Amino acid sequence: MSAPDETARDQRHRARMQRKKAVVDAKIAEASDERGLLLVNSGNGKGKSSAAFGMLARTLGHGRKAGVVQFIKGAASTGEEAFFRRFPDEVRYFVMGEGFTWETQDRQRDIDKAEQAWVVARELLQDPEIALVVLDELNIALKYGYLQLDRVLADLAARPPLQHVVVTGRGALPGLIEVADTVSEIGLVKHAFQAGVKAQKGVEF
Repeated sequence: MSAPDETARDQRHRARMQRKKAVVDAKIAEASDERGLLLVNSGNGKGKSSAAFGMLARTLGHGRKAGVVQFIKGAASTGEEAFFRRFPDEVRYFVMGEGFTWETQDRQRDIDKAEQAWVVARELLQDPEIALVVLDELNIALKYGYLQLDRVLADLAARPPLQHVVVTGRGALPGLIEVADTVSEIGLVKHAFQAGVKAQKGVEF
């Protein structure tokens, strides 16, 4: 491409970016509301919990406190648990499950564990000092009916006005999606496990 053509291309690019900046700046100016958000990470793809723990790291980076309640998970330790337990003054971390449902094979026990986990979650949801609450795999507990959605939504609605909540897990119920502020559906394109690669530290747990 000749020098004049490159110059013209650069000018067109600059003009497009100027128009785009004007649109983005206007949207930013309009977004003046500040309140606690309910975020839902669902879908069959990898990264739902990882995204939530990324927000947890951000929260700590801003000098704020957080809480984590892990439903379902609990039979094996994870890297995120080991890491965030290094900050006991900033993160209240509760592993309340006993493993994936196909491992426990005991629905009533899973229900009991979910009930116990929600008691802990409610305490976090009532604490205005907690800026972020991560409810990891709550979607699974709701999907299988271990907890009643109406009760969960009522407790979420009653939380402190500036407290953020992230709910993770496959199969988010329509009622939860409806009231959420931000919903991410993480899709699966391909996964190493499908090629016979086992779960590995630092990637899956």
